[in-house]
Amino acid sequence: MQRRFFLNLTSALGASALLQACGGGGDTPFEPPAPGPHLGCAPAMPNAAWLVQGLQPVPSLPPGGSIAVLAPASPAAGRAQEVADWLSSRGFVPRLYPSAYAGTGIQDDYLAASDAQRLQELHSAFADPLIDAILCLRGGYGSARLLSQIDFELLRQHAKPFVGYSDITALHLAIARKAGFVSFHGPMLTSDLLRNRQAPTEQALFDQLQGRQNAGTWLPHPAQFPLQSLRCGSAQGRLIGGNLAMIGSTLGTPWEIDTQNAILFVEDVGEAPYKIDRLLTQLRLAGKLRGVRGVLIGDFSDVSAADSTPEQQAWDADRLQRLWQEFFVPLNVPVLAGWRSGHVDPNLTLPIGAIVTLDADRQGVRVEQTLVV
Repeated sequence: MQRRFFLNLTSALGASALLQACGGGGDTPFEPPAPGPHLGCAPAMPNAAWLVQGLQPVPSLPPGGSIAVLAPASPAAGRAQEVADWLSSRGFVPRLYPSAYAGTGIQDDYLAASDAQRLQELHSAFADPLIDAILCLRGGYGSARLLSQIDFELLRQHAKPFVGYSDITALHLAIARKAGFVSFHGPMLTSDLLRNRQAPTEQALFDQLQGRQNAGTWLPHPAQFPLQSLRCGSAQGRLIGGNLAMIGSTLGTPWEIDTQNAILFVEDVGEAPYKIDRLLTQLRLAGKLRGVRGVLIGDFSDVSAADSTPEQQAWDADRLQRLWQEFFVPLNVPVLAGWRSGHVDPNLTLPIGAIVTLDADRQGVRVEQTLVV
């Protein structure tokens, strides 16, 4: 299997038109509205590149497939049986690894297990031919501690759907850079799926893992959560990114984010505006804002302290908007803000490393390559 997946823009658009013309099943595919005349954003510079580079698709999750559950970062004490029941109720075979049973009584209680055990579980879940997909239990802290020891060649040879977000961003970035296959920035079991997040959180996840969301389709986004086009236009590139703090923490390492010809996605939780400013400044100084083709801004929740006054909360929200104007709008690429992925409800799945079109005119994201086969 080739390490990279190439797609010509012309053939991608042709596949898109064919899929839309053919329908694609009983359900009407999601499609954003036609661009309106009052978006209120300046146009981006035209996207000149015709050939874009994406990562390899992974095998699809079959009905009744076996799903490994592990905790590469922090534990979620006492939730193992709930997790197993939830997966079983949807027809899947749960395979819970020891880290999924971890409590908070171990010496380093912010880690689900030792680095050696969490690494061994990750390798085992990928290498096991009976495992069809891997869902992370939760985020927290500790994924980056594994990066220097991961056997990325083993992962590449046994590529399969891998799902998580937040601290798991470190693993997504490393897989994209070192193993070369698509992974999924999506809901985790105890953080989201057991909490009954709003639709289409669950459906969007399994639509991607099982091939119902593939080349030529638009990623769903609920109309009740309006998006904001900060810079209009349309651009195609590899979708890359995740939690902003984790992106920043990997800079200067062999596993840092690769933003060339990319649609950059960022989100975070619990970071004050000045901390977000610091992280964006770090990205800019590291040269990671040069060469991006578009920016998709996710949810930045809890930017104000819990005891903040309404006036302080309003100021923080305004400052966040000014940060987008300062850092992203001058890039002269399409910028779309308000996407519901990450620490937010609903939490919509994004295919990391896949070729997508970011259309700020239509306020949507369209998949331009096969995600699963």
